[in-house]
Amino acid sequence: MRIFISTGEVSGDLQGALLIAALKRQAVTAGLELEIVALGGDKMAEAGAMILGDTTGIGSMGLLESLPYVLPTLMVQRRAIAYLKQNPPDLVVLIDYMGPNLGIGSYMQKHLPNVPVAYYIAPQEWVWSIGLRNTSRIVGFTDKLLAIFLEEARYFRNNGANVSWVGHPLIDRMENAPSRQAARSQLGIADEKIAIALLPASRWQELKYLLPVIFQAAQNIQAKLPEVHFWIPLSLEAYRKSIEAAIKDYGLRATIVSSQQKEVFAAADFAITKSGTVNLELALLNVPQVVVYRLHPVTVWIARKILKGSIPFASPVNLVVMKPIVPEFLQEQATPENITQAAMELLLNPERRQQTLADYQEMRQSLGELGVCDRAAKEILEMF
Repeated sequence: MRIFISTGEVSGDLQGALLIAALKRQAVTAGLELEIVALGGDKMAEAGAMILGDTTGIGSMGLLESLPYVLPTLMVQRRAIAYLKQNPPDLVVLIDYMGPNLGIGSYMQKHLPNVPVAYYIAPQEWVWSIGLRNTSRIVGFTDKLLAIFLEEARYFRNNGANVSWVGHPLIDRMENAPSRQAARSQLGIADEKIAIALLPASRWQELKYLLPVIFQAAQNIQAKLPEVHFWIPLSLEAYRKSIEAAIKDYGLRATIVSSQQKEVFAAADFAITKSGTVNLELALLNVPQVVVYRLHPVTVWIARKILKGSIPFASPVNLVVMKPIVPEFLQEQATPENITQAAMELLLNPERRQQTLADYQEMRQSLGELGVCDRAAKEILEMF
């Protein structure tokens, strides 16, 4: 059985790899042989997919921010559609990556209507209140939508989709994370040292809009707590030089690590992070955090004034339970001063820290039970 999987960016590559491993496990049980072809990255390739196009570096948030990626996105989308035309698969699985996947899904609906399409981790239309056009398209070409959030499941079910809620795959991924003690031992961090994780970027635009404000806040914290050391796990090796230069410019005592993100998270006392999947990973390891996000001012103006868009929260941690578990500083509020103040409170105020950990436990209950990836894989294989 040939499965075509389409996803993009760093987080999509991770989720795709977890799903591929589960599909292979479930295929053995079902007596199936799988051939998996994909748009994705190195992690999916390691899991056993033949990668048709590397999409980990093609992605952005925002309108103006996405312009440099329009041509590369169209090219990889056309390559995928040309492949599908010549080699119709038995099943298509779309993971997030809204722009290209809307095009691929629409192509399947029009030209290969007999090939079932599953959408796993649907675009967050349930968060953005900017009309139903994309929602209608997703519902139209999707035979089964596998939701990872309860609110996502409710939203798409209410809009006519065939939905199964499987839970969040990070529940599976973080189950094997090292203990704080083991992680600190591996990274060489003494028990008494304050370790802060900095997570400024998984997209190029974030190096421009987020790294300076996060590093300025880190500089402020370092001045107040001289014993602190910062740890920066790379999401892509291509960002190393930019981050090394910034560490030097801001005079930070910081270490960059590759391929040890879980160890850094498990060892950390605190994190300053961009909004994204990493927020949930940190929460599942009980690491207090401050979440930051900025887009180009013109993008924000268009979203607010013309598209009339609004979001209740940016961080998935807060979205899961629709309450402010972790501080979020977005756009104008994302200043070094605001980040520093919130960080110092979470680092030095035991009551504030304990409240965060209690709220994390509440959030954890809404993410489902272990075995998420295998549940999703079973649902997908049942579509053959």
